[in-house]
Amino acid sequence: MRALEWAHWRANRGDYKEPFVVGAIIDLGHCLDLIPREDIEILHEAYLDFLKVQKKSGLPMPVNKSARGQRDVDHLLRYLDCAVVKHLHSIIGDTDPYDTVRGMFTEGGKLYPKSGFKTRTHVQIAVRNMACIKGLFIPHPYPATQNSE
Repeated sequence: MRALEWAHWRANRGDYKEPFVVGAIIDLGHCLDLIPREDIEILHEAYLDFLKVQKKSGLPMPVNKSARGQRDVDHLLRYLDCAVVKHLHSIIGDTDPYDTVRGMFTEGGKLYPKSGFKTRTHVQIAVRNMACIKGLFIPHPYPATQNSE
């Protein structure tokens, strides 16, 4: 559902004409799972190392940003987060690479008054090893929602 909302939002912005999503059957394999604390700590260590590398090289740190035309506090364009994950993979190299990266993203307004749940919370999976994709499908029934951000 969230992927289709995102596709409609991008189409409404004029980024492309026809919103569409594809489902995938994914075997997570060796997963950097950014939900349990242990993997969060691994990513934090990678951030600290990335910070040192950027300072030493004189390069600025990437910054997470809001999407064009949005005033969201979620900063949906996660340039810093992406750079840190890529840095982690450059550190580990071929020794024990992650096949996938899974993270939870809390987005949107409160689900109900005083709620800790958000309306657009979702999980994303980045596949680094294409052998983990076991199948593709068109979600059915294909919802015709046109929610915008």
